[in-house]
Amino acid sequence: MGLFDFLRSDKDKKKEHGAEKAAEQVQQQAAAAPPPPAAMPGRTGTRYTESAAAARTAEERGGASAPRPPSAAPAKPPVVRPAPHTPTPASAAHKAVPAAPQPAPERQRTYTVRSGDSLSEIARRELGNEGRWRELYAINRGVIGSDPDMIHPGTQLVLPN
Repeated sequence: MGLFDFLRSDKDKKKEHGAEKAAEQVQQQAAAAPPPPAAMPGRTGTRYTESAAAARTAEERGGASAPRPPSAAPAKPPVVRPAPHTPTPASAAHKAVPAAPQPAPERQRTYTVRSGDSLSEIARRELGNEGRWRELYAINRGVIGSDPDMIHPGTQLVLPN
């Protein structure tokens, strides 16, 4: 008896006793059972060779119910793929599809620079935000040049949308 056996419930003791009895019964049945077919005298084959023999006999009889071992599988016929479709002038793949109608390009707004104008003033007046002067300069850099502070009166500027 162990040190803490007094804590175990009666159920645990019954389970342990039942498990021991079941193990004894399994051992007794194993001893009384006849030996497996491979261990019987006069039979030297294994289960694989027995199943292979059964497959061969079933095949000879014309039955395909028994599975074939991998070595006796017939060669698969080559896969024949159809030739790729060549479009003809009458086929749907060759017919012209009309392009989707393009919306009419919006007319770009322009502004002509006056004397005393600056990009930030033009952006505030025309675009509603003087912080957009950088956007105005980026679009018109080719016309303005490398210095955004140097705009000349009469220059046509393209306004962003």
